[in-house]
Amino acid sequence: MTTEGAPIVYLTRRETFCAGHRLWSAGLSDADNRALFGPCAYDHGHGHNYVLEVTLRGPIDPVTGVVVNLTEVRDATRALILEDVDHRHLNHDSVLCRGINPTVENLAVLFWNVLHERFGDLMYEVRLHETEKNWAVYRGERGA
Repeated sequence: MTTEGAPIVYLTRRETFCAGHRLWSAGLSDADNRALFGPCAYDHGHGHNYVLEVTLRGPIDPVTGVVVNLTEVRDATRALILEDVDHRHLNHDSVLCRGINPTVENLAVLFWNVLHERFGDLMYEVRLHETEKNWAVYRGERGA
């Protein structure tokens, strides 16, 4: 069956994880890092209770009535991301985060890229809440 003319739906799965990190850029001096990142630059880092929202966008399959089975999104998110970052220090213990400054922006892009490999064109958005007041959204866009 074809999905031509089928309604397009945005389907979101929410997961949570706890992780520590230290924000620090090798391209900045110690003083500049401390001025830019403040307490987030403490030597041993600090932690967050993150909320990760993964949104897929696609047509409803006329046979199944779904865009994709949500258990696939759950299982992929857990296997590809959460198993590596949950209860870890992102600067030291995460293979995924190796070589990046684990800002909420960089993590959103990283997680989107990982999940895009699994879900392809169905990937629409990754929304990563670092706190109740701070979050980043990434939709695969690149600057000019």
